[in-house]
Amino acid sequence: MEGVERLSDFWHSHRVLVTGATGFIGSWLVRELLAKRACVAALVKDVDPQSELYRSGDVDKVSVVNGVLQDFWALERAINEYEISTVFHLGAQSIVNVAYRFPLPTLEANIRGTYNLLEACRVHDDMVQRVIIASSDKAYGEQPRLPYTEEMSLNGRHPYEVSKSCADLIAQAYYHTYKLPVGIARCGNVYGGGDLNWSRIVPGTIRSFLRGERPVIRSDGTYLRDYVYVKDVVRAYIRLAECLDEQQVQGEAFNFSEESPLSVLELVAIIQKLMECEHIKPDIRNCAKGEIHTQYLSSKKAKEILNWHPSYSIEEGLKETIGWYRRYFASCREAEQ
Repeated sequence: MEGVERLSDFWHSHRVLVTGATGFIGSWLVRELLAKRACVAALVKDVDPQSELYRSGDVDKVSVVNGVLQDFWALERAINEYEISTVFHLGAQSIVNVAYRFPLPTLEANIRGTYNLLEACRVHDDMVQRVIIASSDKAYGEQPRLPYTEEMSLNGRHPYEVSKSCADLIAQAYYHTYKLPVGIARCGNVYGGGDLNWSRIVPGTIRSFLRGERPVIRSDGTYLRDYVYVKDVVRAYIRLAECLDEQQVQGEAFNFSEESPLSVLELVAIIQKLMECEHIKPDIRNCAKGEIHTQYLSSKKAKEILNWHPSYSIEEGLKETIGWYRRYFASCREAEQ
């Protein structure tokens, strides 16, 4: 019991920096850290009133640091002035199509932003005790066999993939060269309430069905992906941070997935059934560019070493997600009246 009690108090008064705090996953992570009574500083590039961080009021409970990942001194100031001991680096340009159309901002944010963050942590390694880097399944690129496992090389080819491969490798370099206590999380496609990037398949499909419209599928619908619920991802990040004192965890990468890959059409069919919209057929455009056809992960390592297991099936996660968007659009209609 004593060990359990210590773990439950792990985050109490713990000083944490979250980059990407206004993002979809970052907002949920901040909420969970606040619930665990951590002292959170959030790096914020732009004030986005639609971000769940602002909509929930959680922004009033954190220390806001204005700045961008490309500015080393903004990161150094955040770590130094707020005496940060744990960093969750989620900040990134995360849309594949945006990276394909104009790669420079993606490379700047995802690569320069990561080495700036890691260097600021190295400079203040007397304070920083753990650094969690949000990588991605995209970092693996195309591989001759699936599922992806952590010992595979990182072979990104297109701009977004390359940015994640580079950031991942840079994080490993800071561990192996400077012994910076880094843990790397590679997740599949994350979904859940609060994601307002409508080009993504889950929020875009739900919004279309709520409007009585045909959801747009940019691929041919056969692309295969992992889908993991945002609450499970937040637990994964937190669990990885809690285990970073262990030698077998430091400097290591871990995959996080529900391990039930679905095609885009299969995913849309589940949403159709849950929303009772089987009569609305998807609009298949088959125009996707710069995306790998088939990707899915093995989470065996995370289960064995971190004792992490997903708590939500795809149906359970989508039910909660659909409920979130119903409430979101209802509140938007009320605000217009």
